[in-house]
Amino acid sequence: MEISTQMLKARKKNERNILTKANVLGMGVGLKETEGKLTEELAIVVLVRNKIPAQVLPKQDMIPKTIDGIKSDVKEVGEVVALQSTTDRWRPAPGGVSAGHYAITAGTLGAWVRDAATSKPLILSNNHVMANSNDAEKGDAILQPGPLDGGSRENDTIAELERFVQILFPNGQENNGCSISRAIIKTLNAVASWVGSGTVFTASSSAPLNEVDAAVAKPLSEEMVKQEILKIGQVSGIQKAKVDMNVKKCGRTTELTTGKITVLDTTIQVGYGSDRVATFEHQILTSGMSQGGDSGSLVVDEENRAVGLLFAGSDQVTVLNPIDSVMRLLNISIGGVNPQ
Repeated sequence: MEISTQMLKARKKNERNILTKANVLGMGVGLKETEGKLTEELAIVVLVRNKIPAQVLPKQDMIPKTIDGIKSDVKEVGEVVALQSTTDRWRPAPGGVSAGHYAITAGTLGAWVRDAATSKPLILSNNHVMANSNDAEKGDAILQPGPLDGGSRENDTIAELERFVQILFPNGQENNGCSISRAIIKTLNAVASWVGSGTVFTASSSAPLNEVDAAVAKPLSEEMVKQEILKIGQVSGIQKAKVDMNVKKCGRTTELTTGKITVLDTTIQVGYGSDRVATFEHQILTSGMSQGGDSGSLVVDEENRAVGLLFAGSDQVTVLNPIDSVMRLLNISIGGVNPQ
C-alpha cells in the first residue's frame, strides 16, 4: 500500500505541534487500528505512552480526529527505552537481571521485597545465587551483573547478603555442616575404640528435607534497585499455585518466558554439583521455562501476583519454591502482603 505525498507532508507539517502534547512519544504513517485489529486504511499514527480517557485529558492535549483532512489514529506503545540485555549493568536494577554472590558465576535478581519486621527494602533470590550454597556470610558482596557477566566487587556491588535459609544435605556430602558432623563422629568412634566399647557411631542415612532455596540481600541504597521486574512490571501481590495456571518470569538467561503449572506438592531431589543432592518437599513444577542462570527469578501469574521462586529445572520442567514458604522462612513481605 503506497503512502501518498500529501499524507507525508501533513505528518511533517504537524509534527512539532503534536509532539508537544502530553503523553505523546512520536508519530508516523501506518494502518489504522480498529477494535484491536489493523484495517486497510492509512492514517497518521500518533504514538502515546498510554491511552487516557478523553473526559480526563486536557483539551490542549487531545489528538484531533483528522490532521489536515487526513484521519489520525492513536496507538499506545508504553515507555520506549534503549534495549539492554539481562546480563548488562543496570542502575537502578530491576528484577530479572544478572546478579550473584561475588564467588559464584551468575544467577538472577528475583525482585524487590521488604523486611516484614523493619519494612526496609531487600532483594530476593536463591541461596545458591546470593549465599553461594551456604558458603557465605552476612555482609558478603552481591554483584550486579554477576561475576560471569563482568561484575566486580570494586565496581558492581549492589547489595550485601542479609540472611539465607540453609540448604540441608545428607550426611557424607560436602558442605559445612556435614564436614563438622563427620569429624565429630570420627572422634567419638576413636574414643569408643580406645575405651574398649563396642559402640559404633554413624550418621543418619535419611535425607533431610528442604522447603526453599532462598536468600535476601540489603541494597547499598534504595535508589540502586527498581520496584519492578524487567519486561513484567510491578508485583501486585501473591497467589497460591494451582494446576494448569499460566505463569511467567524474567531471568538472566532466557529473559521473559511463560509456562504452565503441572504438578503441586512435589518432593524432588535437586543436584548442586560435586555430587551433592538436596531433597525438597512441597515444591511446584511447571513446564520447561528456564535454563542455567535463571535461578532466583520470581515467577508470577498473569496478574503479576507472585507464585513461586525459581531455583532448579531440567529441559522438561522448572521447579519453584512456593512463595508463601519463601516469605515465611525469610520473614519478608511481597507486593504489600506479609508472611503468614
